[in-house]
Amino acid sequence: MGLVMTRFGAVAIAVVATSLALGAQAPAASPAQPAVQLGALAPANLAKPRPKPPFDITGLWLHGGGQNNGFRFNPPEGAKLTPATQAHVDAARKAQAESRPYRDDIGQCWPAGMPVIMTRVWPIAMVQLPTVIYMTSEFMNSLRIVYIDGRPHSEPDVVVPTHNGESIGRWEGETLVIDTKYFIGHHHWLDSGIPITDKAHLVERIRKIDNGATLEIEFTMTDPGSWVGEWKWTKRWRRVDDRDIAEVTCYPDLNDHMPSTKANVGDDAK
Repeated sequence: MGLVMTRFGAVAIAVVATSLALGAQAPAASPAQPAVQLGALAPANLAKPRPKPPFDITGLWLHGGGQNNGFRFNPPEGAKLTPATQAHVDAARKAQAESRPYRDDIGQCWPAGMPVIMTRVWPIAMVQLPTVIYMTSEFMNSLRIVYIDGRPHSEPDVVVPTHNGESIGRWEGETLVIDTKYFIGHHHWLDSGIPITDKAHLVERIRKIDNGATLEIEFTMTDPGSWVGEWKWTKRWRRVDDRDIAEVTCYPDLNDHMPSTKANVGDDAK
């Protein structure tokens, strides 16, 4: 029949044939949507089957102090600092020699932040669920959240940096490993004169020892914005079963008698 059709008719048949061929093609597949991350307290997340954790960290823990367990995170011997941090350390030493505080932001009610918040003289209440560990220090009631539901770190373009950072935990044998990054890089100090910058990265390896009466944490921290290489510390906490934490708030006006509240006020410079 196509042989006796006019040229215009042949064109019409070709258009119809092309349309039918296109219509026979399968529709393009929609791009796969990323899985929605359930909240740590979502019932569906809590109910997911998971291996039993090696231990439960739930309890009240107090930094023990004592020999080789000081509350400070001192630089290791021979530590190499960036020029900016060295200038801070020199200024802090000069202030100390003159009996003056140096950048005591905690005294001005700024958060202590990680890792310093872990070794204050106030206990930390820890509550472990299948998906998350909540740590609340009695010191300013600082809250730290450690996700253990398998989620990765947030993308850097959406995360909100904090003094305690974003903590993601996982189990390696009998050890809880916590990876923390995305720190706030201002009003945040590791030790007198040593700032923590937004380039800091902290890894903790947590074990229970002494039949569960002691918590041991090995800290490994890097911060190329402040020093060179890895710094390590090991600290221990003892379980406290005869008290609870209380609500505690830092009010600058109630700290007016402290010299630190008058030191470098309004100076945000690093």
